[in-house]
Formats: sequence, C-alpha cells, structure tokens
Amino acid sequence: MSGERQAERVVVLALDGVYPFELGIPSRIFGAAGGRYEVLTCSIDGQPVRTSADFTIGVEHGPEILATADTVVVASVTSSRIPTELPAEVAAALALIRPDARIVSICTAAFVLAAAGLLDGRKATTHWHVADLFRRTYPNVDLDPDVLFVHDGRILTSAGAASGVDVCLYIVRTDHGGELANWVARCCVVPPFREGGQAQYIEQPVPELGAAGTGATRAWALERLDEPLTLGDLAAHARMSLRTFARRFNDEVGLSPGRWLIQQRVARARHLLEASDLSVDQVAGRVGFATGASLRQHLRAAIGVSPQTYRRTFKEAAR
Repeated sequence: MSGERQAERVVVLALDGVYPFELGIPSRIFGAAGGRYEVLTCSIDGQPVRTSADFTIGVEHGPEILATADTVVVASVTSSRIPTELPAEVAAALALIRPDARIVSICTAAFVLAAAGLLDGRKATTHWHVADLFRRTYPNVDLDPDVLFVHDGRILTSAGAASGVDVCLYIVRTDHGGELANWVARCCVVPPFREGGQAQYIEQPVPELGAAGTGATRAWALERLDEPLTLGDLAAHARMSLRTFARRFNDEVGLSPGRWLIQQRVARARHLLEASDLSVDQVAGRVGFATGASLRQHLRAAIGVSPQTYRRTFKEAAR
C-alpha cells in the first residue's frame, strides 16, 4: 500500500448571485497546495450561474458531486439573494453532503448553512454588515460578528470577502502544516496568517496631512522581538511623544502597541514551533517572552492550546 496521500476533494457550491471573487478563492488557495487538493465547482442543477456582476459563470458539475466531497465550500451571494428560507433545490443539494465532510461558508453563505439547520447551537460568523439580520433570523446560532472566521467541529464560517482567503489558508495549515500554508500564501501574495479572532473591521481615519506613520517602527520592532521592547522604546524610535505614538499606532493598526507586540511574538513563536526543534523555553527567548510559562499563557490565550500540543499537531500535519 502506497504511503502517498490522495488529494482531498474540495467541492465549491455556486448559487445564483454568487460573488465571483469569493467563488474563486478555494480554487486559488487550494490549487496552490502542490496537488494535495482537487477543487471542483458545481451548481444546484449543473447549469450556468448568474453572478453578482454582469456576467454568468458556467460550471462543469451538478449537485451530485457534493456526495464525493471531503470538504464543501459554499461561496457567498449578494445581499439580495440571501435566503430567508432554504429553497427546496438548495436543501436537496446540501442533503447530499456526507456526514463526515467538512463544510465551509464564505461571508453571506452562513445564511445558507443556517437555513439548512447546520449552524444550530454552533458558533459562527458572517459579514458584520448583515450581522443584525442574521441574529434576528437565526437566534439559535451563537453569532460572533467581530472575527474573521470560526471553526466549530466540522463546520467553518468566515466573514466578508478576503476572510475566505484566511479560512482556506487555515485549512491548509491544519491539514498539512505551516510550511505549506506559508508557501501557498507566498504563491498567492497574501498574508500567511491572520488569527480567526482578529477583528473583521478596523476603521482607519485618514492620517493628518504630513503626519508621520508608525510603519517604520513596526518593521524595526519585528527585527527585535527578542528584546524587551517598551512603549517608550517604540515612541522614541518613531520620534513621537508616548501619547501621540499610541494614538497614531492604534489609528493605523487597530490595536495598542502592547497588544500588537504580543500578537507578533505569538505568530513568530508559532512559526518556530512548526519549523524548528527548539525547546519551549528557547522559543520563548527568541520571541521576547521572559519564560516558557509566559509563552504557554499567551499561546493558550490566542489559540487555546499549549506549545507542545500545537507543535505535535502541525508536525503531524506536515508529514
């Protein structure tokens, strides 16, 4: 028996009113994963699908292919196509999905899963703009409209547009480890990792004319994560007062400098846990946490697992 893995089949369901950008995300992300996934697209009747734009998309498959999927992705639809109740033909298509298949919604497709009863009693997210409508329509779903994506059992829901990229990269990372996910991100020229719990929407005011930004200081800090950086250090590098720097940093990033530093240290620690054999204490030292215990605390707060569990999960996924 061969030790090679078979490609996982990902089937993308395109409904009338689908957003073309979101429809293309699974093919682009999973298609860059070196043959580990096979991505197919279907409609509920095998016929061309009207998009949210001024064109129609032809698909190669009808709903029967959903029964063969390891992962099903339901792409988002325009707001005018959000179902208040599930059309019979859509319900019939979703009923073909195997009970053990992973199901993913992008943006407003969470309404489709909720209408099918797949989200009852689960945590989920959708685009912040339609969160109030979702809550009113589906009170049995534990909606969190402030995050990029939610993973609850075999179902993943993601927020608007680009968060579909984040959830697909998360799946690659979960299935095959961080190195492959980072490679896919580089191929697609997108950020390799954004936390599912990161805020969906940060209102960034237009900077004052002639105002200096904090980008150069953030880049400087990323090269010194192993050092005990303080707000004073950052403000001094930016040549700003503490108050001005903290305000401008928050305006640009949506986080306080201290919280941002913790996020960057956790992200660097995750990479080292995945790609190196350094001990937990050594990883902690490399990323600026004083002790292994501090790293454990911050990693558990960020993703709910210990460094050892995280390393074991992604080392096994990479095999």
